[in-house]
Amino acid sequence: MAGYAQILQEDHSAQLSKEAVFYLERIVQGSEKLSRLIDDLLNLGKVGRQPLVMQMSELDELVDFALRDLVSDLQNRVVTWQRQPLPAVKCDVGLITLVFVNLLSNALKYSRQREEAIIAIGTTTVGRETAVFIRDNGVGFDPAYKDKLFGVFQRLHSAAAFEGTGVGLATVERIIRNHGGRIWAESQPDQGATFYFTLPGM
Repeated sequence: MAGYAQILQEDHSAQLSKEAVFYLERIVQGSEKLSRLIDDLLNLGKVGRQPLVMQMSELDELVDFALRDLVSDLQNRVVTWQRQPLPAVKCDVGLITLVFVNLLSNALKYSRQREEAIIAIGTTTVGRETAVFIRDNGVGFDPAYKDKLFGVFQRLHSAAAFEGTGVGLATVERIIRNHGGRIWAESQPDQGATFYFTLPGM
């Protein structure tokens, strides 16, 4: 469907009415969104099945890997990074990199309305545990709904305001849980959000 719609859009849009072009654009956008959703659901299912490949890794390096994947999200943005050194930990490099990609992507997305996005990455002590945190100065969310954050298709903001499939945080939660850690978030509306996660051995 996407392929045929794109052919019509690229090769024949000049011969179509404005109304037809509008409908064609909606078809292309809808098919692209559905494709992303299918990919995200497949990734979520794969995360639950694949065995972890554990090795000692510097979490700072995994943040660097994640930021390379997010170059397009940084275009035409003013972003101030506040980074503290992160520990080395035994983990699945690919999956924990995916955790950082998702959490940093969300931080960039939900701080998009700020003239300057401020994103902090570091560690803090929670009880007897060390937790990694990612904090932004974005739109935040109502803490009354924080238990819904990590459910599939659970969104606290409209898709019209912020794009996404509602699967990313569910994938992150499953990865952290499979590592034997935990993840949670704290926020207030219009006061940014902070996501925390722990991993054994930090």
